[in-house]
Amino acid sequence: MAVKSRPYVITRGKVVFDYSALFCDTPEALLKSSLCEEVVERFIERIASRGSSLFAFINEALPGISRKDLAKEIVKLFRFLFSYTADEVMEMNEEYRGLLSDREQMYEFIEELYNFWRRFERFFYLEAPARSQFSKSSIHHAQFIKANEELKHLVLYVYRRVSEHLIGKNPRVYRQLPAGVNMGVLTEKADWDCPDLYKPLKDVPFIRLTLMEPPLILYPEMNKRKGNFEEIKEIPPGVFNIEPTEWFCFPARVGDLTGFIYFHQDFISLGLSLSNLFEIADYDEIVDKRPDLILVFGVKETLPSKTVFYDDRNAGILVGLIQHDREVDYFGYFKKMTLTLHNIVMLKRGRLPLHGAMVYLKLKGGERANIVLVGDSGAGKSETLEAFRILAEEHICEMKVIFDDMGSLGVDAEGRIVGYGTEIGAFVRLDDLQPGYAYEEIDRSIFMNPDKTNARLIIPVTRYHHIVKGYPVDYLFYANNYEQVNEEHPVIEFFKNPEEALAVFRSGARLAKGTTDEKGLVHTYFANPFGAPQRKDEHEELARDYFNRLFEQNIRVGQVRTRLGIEGFEQEGPKEAALELFRLIQKG
Repeated sequence: MAVKSRPYVITRGKVVFDYSALFCDTPEALLKSSLCEEVVERFIERIASRGSSLFAFINEALPGISRKDLAKEIVKLFRFLFSYTADEVMEMNEEYRGLLSDREQMYEFIEELYNFWRRFERFFYLEAPARSQFSKSSIHHAQFIKANEELKHLVLYVYRRVSEHLIGKNPRVYRQLPAGVNMGVLTEKADWDCPDLYKPLKDVPFIRLTLMEPPLILYPEMNKRKGNFEEIKEIPPGVFNIEPTEWFCFPARVGDLTGFIYFHQDFISLGLSLSNLFEIADYDEIVDKRPDLILVFGVKETLPSKTVFYDDRNAGILVGLIQHDREVDYFGYFKKMTLTLHNIVMLKRGRLPLHGAMVYLKLKGGERANIVLVGDSGAGKSETLEAFRILAEEHICEMKVIFDDMGSLGVDAEGRIVGYGTEIGAFVRLDDLQPGYAYEEIDRSIFMNPDKTNARLIIPVTRYHHIVKGYPVDYLFYANNYEQVNEEHPVIEFFKNPEEALAVFRSGARLAKGTTDEKGLVHTYFANPFGAPQRKDEHEELARDYFNRLFEQNIRVGQVRTRLGIEGFEQEGPKEAALELFRLIQKG
């Protein structure tokens, strides 16, 4: 197995480092680390390229020194300033008199360097000894959490001490900023039932524990998804010839399936954000087990298109492959490819996958119902759930989210139609949430591109127990976001028979909201581009069967007009839909 030449990598605005190899437990160790020196070097290069007065200042104060050596001298000065005041340093080291003669300029340099460091997306990982079951021990969990806390406090302590010794006074306001890392991960090697084709993946460590410093704000290069997930007939040669030390595996519980989601370190911020979306699989679900799904995100070999999948019938695994490309630097590709693979497995197992949301509601009058809303991206599924939450104080005594974006219908032992989920979290548009909600949940959220159109929030919304339990369906609605409400088109309208219902669901009409590259009124088969069109014949057969059963069991099927796609109704539409649903449940 190859060994990394350095204990860290700085790539695409991210710093990823091996904490065991770059362990710093003292200020001296921190200031002597190769990472510290490279960050200073990169900062100097940045201010030099911008023609900054700060660069002119240090360049004149340290004449005849190359940029690379400037970084060494600056770090050396920091080591002195940590232990001595600026006046004491000048007495001992005449060469630093130029830098310390203008302390305001030097202080500004330190502040800008500190901000430069904090603008990186910062991650550390700690790998356990192979096959040790290290991650199962609560003692090691505590040590891992302690390591993260100590690093954060160490960086803050060094920054403050150097600044205080420079300017000769203590600040009046201390801000406890996350100065260490944004996320840390505990990883571990594990033996799994690996077919020969996938042997190169076997040395990639599994993520067993994650730790984040919320609010986590990330800036992936893209803010929407485009294109389709295409099926290929065979795996291109060389796809799995990877360098394991550059990869991680997130073992996800995708509903009741197990998915091994491999990602290259260049996409670590997106890969680790899966922690807010999927439950991490237990050790016993990995060791000596074969996954239902494998996703490899960041393939450097050329693929037929950027996002493809392969049905490995011999191994019994659905495999997704995503090209290493800046155009896929968007969390939606992680989420939707995983769910596409899930949906195809569901079809094989006789379940009907649904692109939608399901919620259990108990009203204050005692009435209760399990409601399923089906619709493509931007149709108003999550937004209607959000409206339920807002109106909960007045109408609801209990609410459980079964799924927020993708689920499936199955038949339980009693022959009832029941709904299952896939994710414990939600990936929702900030623009469509009630103002203030994102801030109420800021302490456990991951924000993505909050300054752009289609800004997103990843937030836990339910527990794994609920998504795999199987809740009987009482109402199934199509989320219609494009029709205005009037006498002919009420907020809620029920279908008379399975064929009438299937026609609307099959059409999958919606007004695109800018969440993908689509515009205007578009149609997607069954509002579900993730598995349904790729397996249309199997899906159509199952859909007919399930819709017939729905009507036979007197489960009410209709459409609810959320009007989310109509300008001016982004919040009022889902709110009115939620109120109408409350009235419907109260009537029984």
